[in-house]
Amino acid sequence: MKLVLLICFILLLGVISFILTFLIKQFALRKNMFDIPNERSLHDTPTPKGGGVAIVFAWYVGITLLFFTGVVEQGLYSALLCGIMLAVVSLIDDIIGLKPYIRLIVQFITAIAAFYFLNGLRPLIMPGLHLNYNYIIYPIAIVGMVWFINLFNFMDGVDGFASVEVISICSVLFVMSWNMINILLIFCVSGFLYWNWPKAKIFMGDVGSTQLGFILVVLGIYFHNTFEFSILNWIMLTSPFWFDATLTLFRRWYNNEKLSEAHRKHVYQRVVQSGFSHEKVNISLILINMFTIMLIILYREIKILQIPVFALSMLGFYITTRWVDKRVPFNIKKQ
Repeated sequence: MKLVLLICFILLLGVISFILTFLIKQFALRKNMFDIPNERSLHDTPTPKGGGVAIVFAWYVGITLLFFTGVVEQGLYSALLCGIMLAVVSLIDDIIGLKPYIRLIVQFITAIAAFYFLNGLRPLIMPGLHLNYNYIIYPIAIVGMVWFINLFNFMDGVDGFASVEVISICSVLFVMSWNMINILLIFCVSGFLYWNWPKAKIFMGDVGSTQLGFILVVLGIYFHNTFEFSILNWIMLTSPFWFDATLTLFRRWYNNEKLSEAHRKHVYQRVVQSGFSHEKVNISLILINMFTIMLIILYREIKILQIPVFALSMLGFYITTRWVDKRVPFNIKKQ
């Protein structure tokens, strides 16, 4: 009976996310709160923004319910609540704009607090390798958390793209852990996705994208610590996003470009510029995620294949990048 009620409540939150996104869209239209096309944009008309508020609202109502019903434990709940500070600052940034260093400071504070409530990161175990050096691993993990929060924001540039990635990741996490928190996030995002599917009628904004990046990285660490899903598997699962964002950042740095300037050089952005529709890019992401999931299942069963399979997937992403380079060039020569 308890499970049935939880499922009904989660479904209700999906509906609330759907309705609230619509109301935010109408409010944004009346108040002229638009995302104006710029050098980074792949859309050519002003579009309402702030839809991520609906996701955030439904999410925090949901995890509070899961906490008080015993589905979510204290440590995870406390870690996730740290994201409220991030959400507030991101919303302010969406409305009036904030200096990058202010956002970065808040992101580090949020990551450090969440990492504390998660009790750090248990040792990383790989074939022939056992990393248990907290003074090395912990700082790297915190920086990684902040980077993932930002890269998820960078990758939110195609209609429905970020939402599809969240749903894909959480579907795998649910199958591996059977934790209802993953279903909750799927429905919170799905309610918004209806309005964000190509052609998008509203964008989630930084308040949504940074929050989703934060939630995913917290869940990744949590399920690693509970031995339900290794952080190495999580890294593999999220590779379509972090590989594109990290390689693009490196190439822009190598090219002596100003990293704070908006751009359209991510692989997924150049795929759209080459002629792919937003919908085709989303379908491609789903197919890539399905292939990545099969690889994860393979090396979960045969541990010795972990490193070779990971290297093979990275090679696949690099080959894809070079294919895109031929369609829409990315000059990496130093100026």
